[in-house]
Amino acid sequence: MSEAEYIEVLHDDTLWRFEPEFLRSNWTCIWGRGCKGILDAPAEHLQQGCCSVGAELTDLDEAMNVSALAATVPAHRWQFRDRVDADDVFNDATRTNTKVVDGACIFLNRPGFEGGEGCALHLAAVDFGESPLDWKPSVCWQLPIRVDWAMQPDGVEHATVRRWSRADWGDEGDTMAWCCTSHDDGGEAYCGDRPVIESLAEELEGVTGHEVFVELRRRLAP
Repeated sequence: MSEAEYIEVLHDDTLWRFEPEFLRSNWTCIWGRGCKGILDAPAEHLQQGCCSVGAELTDLDEAMNVSALAATVPAHRWQFRDRVDADDVFNDATRTNTKVVDGACIFLNRPGFEGGEGCALHLAAVDFGESPLDWKPSVCWQLPIRVDWAMQPDGVEHATVRRWSRADWGDEGDTMAWCCTSHDDGGEAYCGDRPVIESLAEELEGVTGHEVFVELRRRLAP
């Protein structure tokens, strides 16, 4: 995508740059509805989505928030609550990733679990009448939105907001059988009834802040 194809919104010392093609698209998360996952072979039946690996945490503050909230999730809502150990919900003492249990994130309730399938943090947040964005690791609620940060010589930081690609998964991206944002992989996720600017409005505002999101929505209006 060329520089001219981005929508740019300057706010304070940050130039936000948005990929309009994706924001106008009808991409939607199809977890549990045909999502093939990120393994090296299609695995719709596992319903793991992008939870086959533990969530990477941005910093210690986020790790502590996830840990504190996890302690409030009732056992009936969390299939693997009993797998919390000396490292808490993390893979080790560094607290940089959530623990992987039986091939997926410790928070992922598997198909058939009576307390509800999917993310235990998400389910608990809804139960408590709160936003899942406040409970889940940021990488989880932001996907498939990605932000590339780059400081410029003039002191203005560029924040490029776009869809995730295979390359963003690192070496794992080369072996994934499917990437939900790629039309080259079938484009099955482009089946929503609303554009991304509407369906992921809460997530986009969570990334950019209210003022930038309002301006972005204005600029994307027909």
